Amino acid sequence: MKQLLRSNDMTVIAFARALLQGEDIDCFEMDVNMSVVEGSLGILPRRLMVRDVDYERALRTIRDNGIAQNG
Repeated sequence: MKQLLRSNDMTVIAFARALLQGEDIDCFEMDVNMSVVEGSLGILPRRLMVRDVDYERALRTIRDNGIAQNG
């Protein structure tokens, strides 16, 4: 798996997940529990992971929709 996106903004993660699901690209959100443990202050970013074979297509999808990749 490769990290596609890392963000403290839950709305960005949710939007990216919806876009990827619309393109039939499986993704997995990591560090969700760590974010909850720290009290949802937004200090610890969440990571959105995709399979290696889907990475380029997923990256193109989020960039085409205005999401900056920072992972």
